[in-house]
Amino acid sequence: MFNAWMAGDSSAFPLLLSDDIEWTITGNSLAAGTTRGRTELMAKVLGPFGARFVHSGDGFRPRHIHGVYADGDTVVVHFDAAGTANDGKPYSNSYVWLLTMNNGKIVRATAFFDSIAFDDFWRRVQPAQN
Repeated sequence: MFNAWMAGDSSAFPLLLSDDIEWTITGNSLAAGTTRGRTELMAKVLGPFGARFVHSGDGFRPRHIHGVYADGDTVVVHFDAAGTANDGKPYSNSYVWLLTMNNGKIVRATAFFDSIAFDDFWRRVQPAQN
């Protein structure tokens, strides 16, 4: 999935999310908190995030994977990701995702990233409207 996403195909990622996923963004960023269910995660976080890149031609995607570590149903992914936002300016960040898998789906995730860089981007770029 990460290799396809790095190549620009993000379509596989939502398919990995269980219907009842619990996704927590740590810290105090504007997106911090816990969403429950794929619908809420897409509406509150992933949809608005992706909509900030749709007009750039250089969508947000992983650029470098530092490592993927697995132990049973727990997977840790450390990666750097970047893209050009709709305002023509770059956004990049380094992420660590702590994932719990069940039957090939992500059922729980905790995301760590630079909240200052994220908040600057989130305030600066408005999501494109459909």
